[in-house]
Parts: sequence; structure tokens; C-alpha cells
Amino acid sequence: MTADTPLSGRLDDDDYPAYTMGRAAEMLGTTPGFLRAIGEARLITPLRSEGGHRRYSRYQLRIAARARELVDNGTPIEAACRIVILEDQLEEAQRINAEYRRAAQAAPDGSGVG
Repeated sequence: MTADTPLSGRLDDDDYPAYTMGRAAEMLGTTPGFLRAIGEARLITPLRSEGGHRRYSRYQLRIAARARELVDNGTPIEAACRIVILEDQLEEAQRINAEYRRAAQAAPDGSGVG
């Protein structure tokens, strides 16, 4: 995403770092310390503004919200971060698997090799 990209395109981009730490914490109903902790646990890595301030995307906020849900239910933060990472990896593996199945079904001989 470049500075030349229209504003509307950036606002629709799930990965655009549109939210400051304070705004992100407010939206999640948590503290900036929680966001720093999940960053230290390498769950999310916020982008930095030119001034060095953390900026979060909508995708990162969804990940942080899931971690907060687990922590609110008594899961230690490090374990919550690991769970969210594993859930994300599983979702990606399932998406790739579904793509392979569709490709196999679309192949003339059903083998998936065209």
C-alpha cells in the first residue's frame, strides 16, 4: 500500500495499520499494556508510524480480541497467544486443503493434475 493509494482503498484494507495503540485498546476494551504483552509474545507485530508509534490493523485487532477472550476466561497470556497462533495456522491449512480439493475436482480426470 503506497501513499498514492486512495483513502477509501486503505480503509477497506484489513491489513492497513489505521489504529493507534490507544484507539485499539479502547476498541478492545483492554489496556495498552495488554497490546504490548501480546506483541512481546509475538502474536501480533504492529507497524510503526514515522514517529515510532504503534499502529494496528483490523486483522490484528481481531487476533487481539480472540486472545483477550481467552485471557478473560482464565488462560495465561502466553498460552492464549499460542492457541490463537495455532488456530490461525489450522484455518490457513484448511483453506489450502479446500483449494486442493476444488482443483482435484475440477481436473478432467479428477486427479488434480492438469
